[in-house]
This record gives sequence, C-alpha cells and structure tokens, in this order.
Amino acid sequence: MINMYDLAKKILDETNGQICKHCLGRKLSHIVEGNDNLNRGEKIFQDLEIEEPENCVICGNIFDKIDDELFKKVYDKIDFLNIEFDTFLVGSRINKEIQTHDDELSDKFDLDVEPIKKELNRIIGREIENTLDKEVEFEKQDIVINVDLRNVPKVRIQINPLFIEGKYNKLIRGIPQTKWPCGKCKGKGCEECNFTGKQYPESVEELLSEHILKATNGWQAKFHGAGREDIDVLMLGSGRPFVLEIKEPKIRKIDLNSLEKEINKINDGKTYYHNLKFVERNRKAEIKVSSSDAYKIYKALVKCDKPYDKYKLANLKDLNEIHQQTPLRVVHRRADKVRIKHVHEVSCEIIDDTTFEMTVKTEGGLYIKELISGDENRTKPNVGEILGVKSVCEQLDVVEVSEK
Repeated sequence: MINMYDLAKKILDETNGQICKHCLGRKLSHIVEGNDNLNRGEKIFQDLEIEEPENCVICGNIFDKIDDELFKKVYDKIDFLNIEFDTFLVGSRINKEIQTHDDELSDKFDLDVEPIKKELNRIIGREIENTLDKEVEFEKQDIVINVDLRNVPKVRIQINPLFIEGKYNKLIRGIPQTKWPCGKCKGKGCEECNFTGKQYPESVEELLSEHILKATNGWQAKFHGAGREDIDVLMLGSGRPFVLEIKEPKIRKIDLNSLEKEINKINDGKTYYHNLKFVERNRKAEIKVSSSDAYKIYKALVKCDKPYDKYKLANLKDLNEIHQQTPLRVVHRRADKVRIKHVHEVSCEIIDDTTFEMTVKTEGGLYIKELISGDENRTKPNVGEILGVKSVCEQLDVVEVSEK
C-alpha cells in the first residue's frame, strides 16, 4: 500500500504546492484518518511542515465561499418564503473548470474518492442541520437548497410537492373531473367564458384543490385520477381513486381529516371526498395503471327507437370480447385504433317497451355509451346490434371502480 506521505508529496509536486487543505485531504481520504477532509489536510500540512498556499489550483478557494454570508442568504430565503419543512437536501453548482481539475487530479493518481461537489454539499448541509435542527434526507426530502457558487453565491430553494390520495364521488351531472380550458380562448380568458378561461365553472378537481391549496399555501394543484367519467355521468359507490399533487406547498403539516369534513360540508350535494391521506410520488403513476384484474361497474339507462324483443335481453349476457375503435366523440384527442376490451357480467331490468336499465361489469377502458349505440359500427358487438333496434344510452352512472 502506498505511503500517505509519498502520495501527498506527489500530489503537491503535481500542483506545485498550490492545493488547499480541503482538496488535499479529499484526495487522501482513503488512507488518512480524520474527522473530515479539512482535518486530514491539516494533518498532512502539519506533518510535512508546509504552509497552505494562498490559492488552490484545484478548487479556486471555493471553500472560502462557505461562510456566514452564504448561510445568511440561505436562512433569509427560508424565512422569506416562510417554508415549513423537516427534511432537506443540498445541491450546488460550481464552475466546470473546478470539476475538471478535480477529476483530472483523481485520474492522474487513480484515486477513487468523492467529487468536490459532494464535499461542498456535505459541509453546507451539516451547518444547516445543526443550526435549524432539520435533517438531511437523500431519498424523500421536503425541500432542496440549491447553492450556486460559480460567482457571487446565490441561493434557490426547490419546494418538493405533496401527494394526497383519496376517493371521490360525483353526485350531480355537468361537472367534469378536471378543469377544462375554454375552447375559444384556450384558457386565456374571453367573453365566451366570462374571462375565467374555463369551459365549465367548476370541476371535481377544483372543488377539492382550492381548499387544499389554501391550507398548504401551495402554488398549483394537479389531479391524477384512476380513469375518468364523462361530464354527464355520476360517480357513485365507493368512489374513484385519485392522487392530488400540490406543487410548492409552503405548509406541509395539515389535518386532512378536519379538512376533508370541511370540504365535504362546503360541497354538500355536489361532490364527496373521502379517505384522504398523504402518499409518496409513485402513487400518482400506480393508480393510472390498471391490473388485469381491475374492473368497473356501470348502470346505464338504455332507450330504443322502437319496442325491443324482451327475450333478446338475455343475449346481452353473452357479451364478452369487444372490439372497439376509438369513439368518434373522442377521436380528436385519442389515437384512432381498435382496442380489445372485455365485458365480465351483464344484467338487465325492464322499464317499458322501449327502455331498460343495464348493469354491466367491464374491464377498464371500455366506452359504455358506444357499447350500447355501436357508434356507427365502430364498436362490435354492441347492444343495438344484438337487440336489432337502434339503442342509445340516455343516462350513465359509475357504481364501482375496483382498487386492484
């Protein structure tokens, strides 16, 4: 094993002695004991009886920028934003030349040691931890403190989002799941939308998010639903799962139980939200991906253009594999292709000669209105085809969305 003093002398020769204690200590961290790289560097300088140079050719004395003035900028920024957080991570930006010089010296002597940015981040993070009694967290932190050390130090704080999972019921028709931009002005605001920028005045998303945003002092909300129902369809039963993403929340500790009750009281008769809980980021993707066992149950009011053969209703129970080309009403926003979906169960209740109620359990992603009408034969087989009469869905409700 190479002697630490021999290696230190080689590094000093390579840099003409123009290397600081931080950088020398980092290059020797694998063979010199010490509390930190500065301590290791001090030990080598002391043992070799040499003075630290005024300028370091590796880092350009960047460690001198980690001073009281820098930390004042960090704490002032946190106070100005009035952020509530328990965990944080430090990130830094340095000149490319510093990174290059640091890497070249490591490569020259085949040193497997940490890069300079990692040491900078650790020094800054440790001071913030001790001063604010907060915790550095590498995996799931509340905020990221980004320090730009390239010129005069600057501080920027990234506030990581909150994710709230729950279920919703939509109790009246005419409310979309998410905010719809005005079709004319595309959300900018015009006379057509009364300068709201919205096609509809409210949505399942907004009736929830406006209160969560207020409680968290967040900047923006994004709604991630496990599918969606049409604007004229009710969402009944145990509700549809969703994740609400709150971007840049300055307040992270909120009482979801109390907030849930308050929101439901305000939206009584329109929407109902339940089982609100904090979750991790990956949940927003998970609820959008249906497993092979996932299903949905719908209740549809079917109207025929003339009396149907009541005995043929029994044939609807044989509906199974459905070949459904993208419906005409959504082909402008979805790829026009044939999707194969499956019907699991069908039951019918006669209302009169031209009307019946159909309860259907299906694989997720099957368009029920088109299953009934046929959509100009783009969905096959379909209810109208089996009954031999023109059929339309007059009213549709979702009564169950599986959680699998």
